[in-house]
Amino acid sequence: MITIVTSHGDISVELFEETAPISSANFKQYVADGYFTGTVFHRVIPKFMIQGGGLTADLSRKPTRGPIKNEATNGEKNLRGTLAMARTSDIDSATSQFFINLNDNGFLDHSSRDFGYAVFGRVVGGMDVVDTIAAVATGSRRGHQDVPLEPVTIEDVRLDD
Repeated sequence: MITIVTSHGDISVELFEETAPISSANFKQYVADGYFTGTVFHRVIPKFMIQGGGLTADLSRKPTRGPIKNEATNGEKNLRGTLAMARTSDIDSATSQFFINLNDNGFLDHSSRDFGYAVFGRVVGGMDVVDTIAAVATGSRRGHQDVPLEPVTIEDVRLDD
């Protein structure tokens, strides 16, 4: 179990280590490194998702390890409360950033239309915190859209196993 401690409360997460071993190990290594401390949820889109894990409050990018293989073919679905790896248009470009689905977002799943976004865990406690974050006021800042006007900080992420 993993706890994401945010400025809005705690989110408990279970990783799908059997179906998403690469993404889970990647996330756990960032947790072990203390990487997420001081990052923010920098992209918040109600009824879609909240994204974080790579930028600081001033929207500076933190350096990451190399990208990982996309596990979107693992059969896991982008359902409400699941965590998935964020990526660029390059299929295998995910590093530290992740998002939490606010709705069932089937269009993000692996299909013939798009390779998809790898689901690697789910929220098992604190979905109310996720929904609170999803409701914050947002705007544009430093070339980014949907940025919370007041930073939503990830204060700590810890492995509780």
